[in-house]
Amino acid sequence: MLILKGDYQIMESLEKMDLASLKEKVSSGKYMLFFSADWCPDCRFIKPAMPEIEAEYSDYTFLAVDRDENIDLAAEMNIFGIPSFVAFENGEEIGRLVNKDRKTKQEVENFINSLN
Repeated sequence: MLILKGDYQIMESLEKMDLASLKEKVSSGKYMLFFSADWCPDCRFIKPAMPEIEAEYSDYTFLAVDRDENIDLAAEMNIFGIPSFVAFENGEEIGRLVNKDRKTKQEVENFINSLN
């Protein structure tokens, strides 16, 4: 589901799924998974910057992953800290920014730039 807010689009929310289903979903194209949770203060810190980051890196399809709703998927993917980002291209993981530290817009942009 895509959510519109003002003049910009907020990323699609990933449904609850397992790793095999996720790999099928991201099998073609470039995807950036954004793992977060509503209760997470560091996630709330980066969320306001996400529409701008998403617009700047429009070659990626951004998917918001609620860590609590997808706790099994997060465990399968070794996502033990949030907010975290995992990049896929044509079904293969190409990079990850996974830890429990607060992330700035610049840190997220540096991560995405390092993938190209």
